[in-house]
Amino acid sequence: MATTYLAPGVYVEEVKSDSSPIAGVGTSTAGFIGLIENPDPPPEEPPDPLHVGDDNRYYTTKITGEKVGSADGKRTEFKLSNYPVWDDPAQFTVTAPSPGVGTIDNRDDIKQSFLVFDEAPDGPKIANNDAPADFVITVDYKIGRFTPANEVKLCTNYREFTNFFGSFSSLKSQNALAHAVYGFFNNGGRRCYVAWANGKGTQDGTDIVESILPKFEDIDEIALVAAPGVTGESVQGEIRTHCEKMGDRFAILDSVEDLQKDLQIDLSSPELAEKLLPSSLKSDYGAIYFPWIQVSDPPGSNNMTYIGPSGHIAGIYARVDTERGVHKAPANETVLGALGLKYRVSKIDQEGLNPDGINCIRNINNNILVWGARTMGGDANGEWKYINVRRVMIYLRESIEEGTRWVVFEPNAPDLWAAIRRNVTDFLTTVWRTGALFGDTPEKAFYVKCDEETNPPELRDIGQVVTEIGVAVVRPAEFVIFRISQWSGPTS
Repeated sequence: MATTYLAPGVYVEEVKSDSSPIAGVGTSTAGFIGLIENPDPPPEEPPDPLHVGDDNRYYTTKITGEKVGSADGKRTEFKLSNYPVWDDPAQFTVTAPSPGVGTIDNRDDIKQSFLVFDEAPDGPKIANNDAPADFVITVDYKIGRFTPANEVKLCTNYREFTNFFGSFSSLKSQNALAHAVYGFFNNGGRRCYVAWANGKGTQDGTDIVESILPKFEDIDEIALVAAPGVTGESVQGEIRTHCEKMGDRFAILDSVEDLQKDLQIDLSSPELAEKLLPSSLKSDYGAIYFPWIQVSDPPGSNNMTYIGPSGHIAGIYARVDTERGVHKAPANETVLGALGLKYRVSKIDQEGLNPDGINCIRNINNNILVWGARTMGGDANGEWKYINVRRVMIYLRESIEEGTRWVVFEPNAPDLWAAIRRNVTDFLTTVWRTGALFGDTPEKAFYVKCDEETNPPELRDIGQVVTEIGVAVVRPAEFVIFRISQWSGPTS
């Protein structure tokens, strides 16, 4: 019903739009799966972190003799009232037991000493005469419990990961997952879902397939999937199949660590590419990286170890997506935290690997760089041989799918077709402006067709509305060629 206006003038009315603009979906949230063999089970109750010396006695108040109290998992408060002063300073120390799963770490930032003197000496001490009758010492530290196997947790920083899964010390030698998540955040990652499965070494991963991947299917946000350090062909094949089935995510796989031990070949073997990437794994929904990288273990220490690069690579994907866009190939990028490589791959070595889609990590001018941008299969994948092309198409498909849900159950008529064309065209124009699509104008970069030709009566009768979209995704400049010849100079 039209509004009745009585006084002359200008009136502005808000009207509901016939559609909502399409927003781009996220492209860099990772899903990590780790293999950990029989981690120490958490205790029935969190251990009490308060003790004196080696006798494990609780601190008590000097008036009532009552036990001070133990950590409740988050916050502990206790009072020391009218603490007596002797010739020697009274000292109160909060410390933690030895580090381990289910306990709080023996960290300096949760270890405090309080000295009480009869007279205030020089320096930042607490003088008894100036102290209140009672005071409260608060320990604010969360006691981490090791998350049960196959349980998925969202982590937005590495500290959250340690709360759920422990630190490098608690994971001991089975810390591939910890290194991967640390490398992910260190290289630019922001969000990841993490779970662990009970398994040994790099091959066994039954729980990954049966328990964790089905849970990942329910998390629409996941765009990258990796199982750091897991190189078994069957498990990697299931991860690849998972990504193909979902159609909205991309696998990042690790090659084997030791060529001689795992494949009985060396870097110069003509069978290297075939051994590193069996034909059963080839797919344009994933990428594989070689060789393993060397990192400090734990970070910041002088100890070194080799780990699969997938966690660090996922972080690079996220960094490039944020800084440049998903259309930029995640290559020619520094692997932050990498101190060396298991194998030093030369240009000649890479010539035998790159065509098959094995992406090399190389030391170029003393800089550890990702030096490959191909999907698993390389040239055999045709128009899908580049990582960024596949990921751009995933991005476009997911964004359009989620951004056009308003269309469902609308009248299937020319007005709807026109609205769809406007909606999708506006979105693709925005994508074109980011440099993701090739062409001087939007008309050269993409087209959107939704009319009576794409929606004949027989399709309308079964409730379908069909839109045809074509895009020209930019390809990376993989081979940079300069043609140089001698020149005698301009003629007069």
